[in-house]
Amino acid sequence: MKFDFDTMLERHGKDAIAVDAIGASVDFAAAPKAPREGFDAIPMWVADMNFATAPSIQEAIIKRAQHPAFGYYAPTQEYYDSIIRWHRLRNGVEGLSKEHIGYENGVLGCVASAMQAFTAPGEKFLLHSPTYIGFTHVLEDNGRTAELSPLVKDENGIWRMDYEDMERRIRDNHIHFAVFCSPHNPCGRVWERWEIEKAMEIFQKYDVVVVSDEIWSDIILEGHKHIPTQSVSEDAKMRTIAVYAPSKTFNLAGLIGSYHIVYNPMLRDRLTRQSLCCHYNDMNVLSMHALIGAYTDEGHAWADELCRVLSKNVYYAYDVISEHFPGVEVMRPQGTYMMFLHCEEYCRKTGRTIDEVIEAGWDVGVAWQQGAPFHDPWGIRMNFAVPYAYVQEALRRLEKYVFV
Repeated sequence: MKFDFDTMLERHGKDAIAVDAIGASVDFAAAPKAPREGFDAIPMWVADMNFATAPSIQEAIIKRAQHPAFGYYAPTQEYYDSIIRWHRLRNGVEGLSKEHIGYENGVLGCVASAMQAFTAPGEKFLLHSPTYIGFTHVLEDNGRTAELSPLVKDENGIWRMDYEDMERRIRDNHIHFAVFCSPHNPCGRVWERWEIEKAMEIFQKYDVVVVSDEIWSDIILEGHKHIPTQSVSEDAKMRTIAVYAPSKTFNLAGLIGSYHIVYNPMLRDRLTRQSLCCHYNDMNVLSMHALIGAYTDEGHAWADELCRVLSKNVYYAYDVISEHFPGVEVMRPQGTYMMFLHCEEYCRKTGRTIDEVIEAGWDVGVAWQQGAPFHDPWGIRMNFAVPYAYVQEALRRLEKYVFV
C-alpha cells in the first residue's frame, strides 16, 4: 500500500471524542464506559476514522499556515474547481458549475436551513429508520416531527425502502419535505439506481422537497457504485438539495466545512437566504485549503485505497458475525465503514438485555455504540475504520467474552 492504514493513531489528548470521551460519561452521556482492567479500548463508536488523513491535506494546510495572515477572504475559484472536478471524476457529474455550489457549516446545518426554508413549525417530514441520530435531533429541535418509514429486509437480508409505506405516510400526513440518506447511515446501503428512481417518483407525485445527505458517497465498498440522487431524472435534479463534505472521506470533521449542490434556482435562493440568517455560516480559511488538498490526484488515490482497506475490514467482520454470533442479524454493508447489528433474537434466546450485551462489549474494550438513538431498541452500531489487526482483535473479544 502507498499509504499507512495499518498504524493505530495515538489520539489521546489530540482533540478526539472517539477516544477521550470513553469513560467520561459525565460530559458525554452516549460515550462507552471505560473497559475493565486488562483491556485497552478499541474506538468503534463515533463515526470518524482512526487513520491518518491524506498527506496532501496536511501539506495544503501547512502551506497556507506559513503565511502569517488570516484575515477576511472569499472562497477561491480553485475551491469551486476542486469540487467540480471531484464530482466529475468520482461520480460522472457533468454540467456542475460554481453557481450550483453553496457552503454549509455542516450537513446538519444545511438540513436545518432547508427545513426552515421549506416547512412550517409543527409539520412532519419523512425519514427512513433506522436513521442517523443527528437528523431527528436537528429537525425536532426546530419544532418539526419525524415521520419514520421503516426500512425492511428482503429475502436476502438487504435493507430496502418500503415504497407503499412511504407513499401512505406522505399522503396521510401531508408531507412536503424529506431527508434521504445515500449511502444510508447506519445500515450501509448503497442504493441502486432503480431504488432511487422509485423513491423520487413518489416525491415528485406529492411535490416533496428532498434533502439528500451524500456525505458518505466517497466511501463505497468493493462491488458497489454510488448513484447521485440528482442524476436519476430531470425532476430529481430540480427538487433535490444534495449535501456533501470531505469530512467523512478524509476524517476532517474537526475542521468544519460542507457544501450543497442545488440546480433549482428557487430552491437555491430560499436555502441560501435561510442559511445566511444566522450570520455565521462562513467557511474557515484552513477548511477551504483542506478541501483543496483533499480533492487532488493524491486525494483520489488515498480515497481509493481507503475503500479497499474498509472493504477488507467490513467484509471480514460480516463473515465473523454471521458465522459465530448466533441470533445477531447483520447486513453486509455496501458503503460507509459502519455496521448495524440487530440483536433481538440473541437477547430473547439468552435472556440478556441489549444494555447487558452493550456493556459486556465495553467491559472488554470494544467501544461500540448503542442503537436505540438510531430508532432500533435492539441495535448496536459499530465503526470498522480501524486497522485490520484491531478489527480482528475486537471480534475475537466479542466471540470469547460477549456472544458466548
